[in-house]
Amino acid sequence: MGKVFEYLSEHTGMLLFSVSLLFVQAMCDLALPDYMADMVTSGVMNGSIPFIWEKGAKMLLVTLLGTAASVLVGYLAAVVSAKVAVSMRRDVFNKVSSFSNAEFDQFSTASLITRTTNDVTQIQTLLVMMIRLIFYAPILGVGGVIKAVSESKSMSWIIGVAIICLIGLILFLYIVAMPKTKLVQKLVDRVNLVTRENLEGMLVVRAFNTQKFEINRFDKANRNLTATNLFVNQSMAAMMPMMMLIMNATIIAIVWIGAKNVSAFSLEIGDMMAYMQYAMQIIMAFLMLAIMFIMVPRAAVSASRIKEVLETEQSIKDKKNAERFGPDFVPTIEFKDVDFTYPGSDEPVLHSISFTARVGETTAFIGATGSGKSTIVNLIMRFYDVTRGSILIGGKDIRDISRRELRAKIGLAPQKGLLFAGTIKSNLYFADKDASQENLDKSTQIAQAQEFITSKPLGYDEPVAQGGSNLSGGQRQRMSIARALVKSAPINIFDDSFSALDLKTDRNLRAALGQHTASSTVLIVAQRIGTILSADQIIVLDNGTIAGRGTHAELLKTCEVYREIALSQLSEEELTR
Repeated sequence: MGKVFEYLSEHTGMLLFSVSLLFVQAMCDLALPDYMADMVTSGVMNGSIPFIWEKGAKMLLVTLLGTAASVLVGYLAAVVSAKVAVSMRRDVFNKVSSFSNAEFDQFSTASLITRTTNDVTQIQTLLVMMIRLIFYAPILGVGGVIKAVSESKSMSWIIGVAIICLIGLILFLYIVAMPKTKLVQKLVDRVNLVTRENLEGMLVVRAFNTQKFEINRFDKANRNLTATNLFVNQSMAAMMPMMMLIMNATIIAIVWIGAKNVSAFSLEIGDMMAYMQYAMQIIMAFLMLAIMFIMVPRAAVSASRIKEVLETEQSIKDKKNAERFGPDFVPTIEFKDVDFTYPGSDEPVLHSISFTARVGETTAFIGATGSGKSTIVNLIMRFYDVTRGSILIGGKDIRDISRRELRAKIGLAPQKGLLFAGTIKSNLYFADKDASQENLDKSTQIAQAQEFITSKPLGYDEPVAQGGSNLSGGQRQRMSIARALVKSAPINIFDDSFSALDLKTDRNLRAALGQHTASSTVLIVAQRIGTILSADQIIVLDNGTIAGRGTHAELLKTCEVYREIALSQLSEEELTR
């Protein structure tokens, strides 16, 4: 909860004002029984109507003052909790946005979403209750004990017994409910994970008729969460009747013993009634604290989960005095004896990788699945940092360059052509919000996307669903390529982004791309031999090592791995044309 108090410290003024208002409210509540005792003893018993009106007017004023303080505290509690929640969500989102792939490997997407939404909401709810109750309850409870004892010392033991019973009940519920409370957020994570996977993979689920399996999987996660929530809520529900039992038993004891004292003329009937009111206030104070004891553990778990995200050390950081590329920047990419091992893995996925990608040339990578092609792209983008060796761009080690500066020089069409909810134009503007219409037209023409865009009723303003689900796989890939080209970067990387294109579109796109990128450095990761036939340099990867390097014709003669891949896709005659 330390992190929560850090956020609260930003609103110290409102908190102090809230505490002062709560003190006023508590004093008003504690004053009412005294007024009632005076009214009964000196007014009703003596038949003094003016005195009753006088005390009644004072009680009304005190009640209005207490109500005003309560309303204002409620408003301030809502404002403070909302501001803390806004700050938390902002900081968590900004932190997650700065994560490298290594940090994303530590947290599931479902868990990060839960932490940003549900966990923050738990803390916000707690803060509203805490500001209103956690300060008010002790003032009311302690004040009630002092007032009750001052009214009648002979009945103080009744309050003592009631307090002991209340403390015992709260401790019992805390010990029983707290372990289950800690599980709730993890179970919410699980429900979100199953739901997200099922929704994202709905087509696969239907294709394999595994709806029943998915329903059972969700049902299990849902039942676990429900059972845990029920246990916690039932514990909370059991607390109320137990509290009422203690309160009613206390009142009966006060009336029983108080009636004897009234009969013996050692206690006024008004004082006995006031004593009952103070006893009820004490019990209500403990009830408020009990509610807080139930809420705090769950919010504490949420706070620790948020703290875990905020305090996660970034594995990839910019240097304090990061360098910048100069005006004479040349987009040459050079790998020098690079090794890379994924975090948590024992075996490296890349071994002694060395090559140079030059300006005006196309460097292609090909190899079996898992050979390390996309890993090379991730290293160039600094989604991960090399384990050994170095990567130079423009003659500078990319670890000495800020990530923003580095990525500004690269136009990336990723392996998965992810599009964002909006329009075709808004997705293209994602690369450059100031891009001209001429740039958009040129980029979409090169990417062979112009035809399907103009065929849409709204053209560039045609809506795009989340993830581009209302477009075909080939259209998404072409949009992804066009988006990379809109950036007009000196380095262009296409990570297996031609796989969903038909051969004719692939050929036309590569021909147009060759003319457009003549003065830039181009890297292509591909599975199809046909996509890289004309590349200036083809690097063949096999189990994380370079098995061959050269042009298509050279590799057919010198690299057996490349020849096997080529012959598995094309005939000997097609390869030697």
